[in-house]
Amino acid sequence: MNKLLITGFIVCMATASFAQETQSQKQTRKEERKQRINALSKQEEEGVIAFKKHVIFGGKLSSDGYGVFLEIGRGRSITKSTLFQLEISERKHPKEEKQSNPFAPTTPIIYGKENFFYPVKLGVQQQFLLGNKSNKNGVSVTANIGGGLCIGILRPYQLEVDKNGERTFVKYETDSSLFLTGPYYGGPNFGTGWKDLKVTPGVYLKPSFRFDYGRYNEIVSAVEVGLIGEFYTKKISQMIFNKQQQFFFSAYVALMFGKRK
Repeated sequence: MNKLLITGFIVCMATASFAQETQSQKQTRKEERKQRINALSKQEEEGVIAFKKHVIFGGKLSSDGYGVFLEIGRGRSITKSTLFQLEISERKHPKEEKQSNPFAPTTPIIYGKENFFYPVKLGVQQQFLLGNKSNKNGVSVTANIGGGLCIGILRPYQLEVDKNGERTFVKYETDSSLFLTGPYYGGPNFGTGWKDLKVTPGVYLKPSFRFDYGRYNEIVSAVEVGLIGEFYTKKISQMIFNKQQQFFFSAYVALMFGKRK
């Protein structure tokens, strides 16, 4: 009986000690975080970029499409940083117009569309601090300028038609008559056209302004607005019977989220 009491007492003491230690560790981490945030706020007020690197992801809407991106930044000085960026987007042609089949619930058709166009960009920007946060709830403003390489990926736009009594997908290059006149069942699905991709290389230039409204400098919550100019080595065919382009110009707005270290 005494042994049981002693064992129970030891277990209770060990549990209480562990709970105390856990609570102490939580309190220590909380205090360290508080000190770090206070230090960041002080640096912000003094006009210092308080980070060595950051990782940001986000999405954007442009005047001719949409996209997603990933950015890795490296602080070079108090007011300058280098940004390494990867972006994947889809560009729409201004003449695109969806048409639905009134007799069947199929994918809408964009008549005359020849290719989906996916620009993939890999580039570098230099970031310059224009105005830092006056307090932890303020907004910092930066100007970014740079560019890099872009790859224009063309995926054939395939329509589902009746070909000799069978439903099949056709593209403009191989079945131009059926592609233009039908009879149609519907438009492409996500799985069509990937085996026939074409790639056209190019270059791009991107100036932008970024407004970071994150509460603390270690968290990135920002809006970016900018312009993009892209030039490809040959003309890009998006729509049949429309002028093909080598140069594309667009404006965009992006939402960005991430963390600094």
